[in-house]
Amino acid sequence: MSGDVLTKLVETIRARRDAPGDVSYTRQLLDRGVERCAKKFGEEAVEAVIAATSQSEEELRAESADVLYHLLVLLESRNVAFADVLSELEKRTNKSGLEEKAARGK
Repeated sequence: MSGDVLTKLVETIRARRDAPGDVSYTRQLLDRGVERCAKKFGEEAVEAVIAATSQSEEELRAESADVLYHLLVLLESRNVAFADVLSELEKRTNKSGLEEKAARGK
């Protein structure tokens, strides 16, 4: 698996904006707005934390997939391009984590 899976998922989420709401969960989330998308992302993040600390690796994998999906829906709800997020990560890969964090404080 690679980042291509995420890119395909981004494209699917974008396409679901035009899908009928009665057949698309993604469309239902997007129709409910940024606040609902953000809340759902937060709920899934908490579930991933719980899975990480007290559940099986299988549960953690499943919850991690949910977190990624809901993050991408949240980005779509705000019209933030996934490519821009990847560009931000790319900028950070040439620095140590400590350097990058210190640079953000300035």
